[in-house]
Amino acid sequence: MAKEAAAKEKTSKKSSVAPEVLAATRLAGGKRNAEVRKGVDRNQAYSVDEAVRLIKSRAKAKFDETVEIAMNLGVDPKHADQVVRGVCNLPNGSGRTARVAVFARGPKAEEAKAAGADIVGAEDLVEIVSKGTINFDRCIATPDMMGLVGRLGKVLGPRGLMPNPRVGTVTMDVTSAIKGAKGGSVEFRVEKAGIVHAGIGKASFTEQALVENIKAFVDAVSKGKPTGAKGTYIKKVSLSSTMGPGVKIDTGSVVSAAPAA
Repeated sequence: MAKEAAAKEKTSKKSSVAPEVLAATRLAGGKRNAEVRKGVDRNQAYSVDEAVRLIKSRAKAKFDETVEIAMNLGVDPKHADQVVRGVCNLPNGSGRTARVAVFARGPKAEEAKAAGADIVGAEDLVEIVSKGTINFDRCIATPDMMGLVGRLGKVLGPRGLMPNPRVGTVTMDVTSAIKGAKGGSVEFRVEKAGIVHAGIGKASFTEQALVENIKAFVDAVSKGKPTGAKGTYIKKVSLSSTMGPGVKIDTGSVVSAAPAA
């Protein structure tokens, strides 16, 4: 009888809520999502300052949410001359400490250890990684090591960890590369759908710090426009936090000097 009474009470509470309210809540993904989406117009493109303010005010998770940027580019990555790839040194850091592995020998290996690399090795590290053990977020190699590291393409490539001179991860200046990786530099590479995304800070950052990071990232992607890209290069830019809603950004408020089409 107690169970039946509880079921009736539950049904009664549900029926007291307007159908359109229930539908809106379900559509938004639950009560929490419905709450954080209040005041955000999905069809409106906000200035970068307004977007950051909206994102920060809605980051209510118990952890420090990552603020992520997504850029829809007018490129087709299937063509080699339309691939977008590079690195951006965020002026205020990314808010996370990356674990860095360095493939180097002799003096360069010692230099890497002194610079704060988490893992340093040569043939021994190649063997470990080839077995699928990857305990790092960024990978750096000296040029003389690429003959060995090249064998790890099938392991590191799909994870976006393969060292590449274009993004400064194949270099003799391992100290600068390590400091950049740990200090807030982020790599980016366009995906199949023509989208580039990256974490550009934490919700705990000040609004100014996030705006500066966003502009730096957009500028880096803008400067990385490939020769094969035609028409509008940066089509859409949006911002979100780990658990928050996506907010569209007016490209004019973040693109200081868009590359010519």
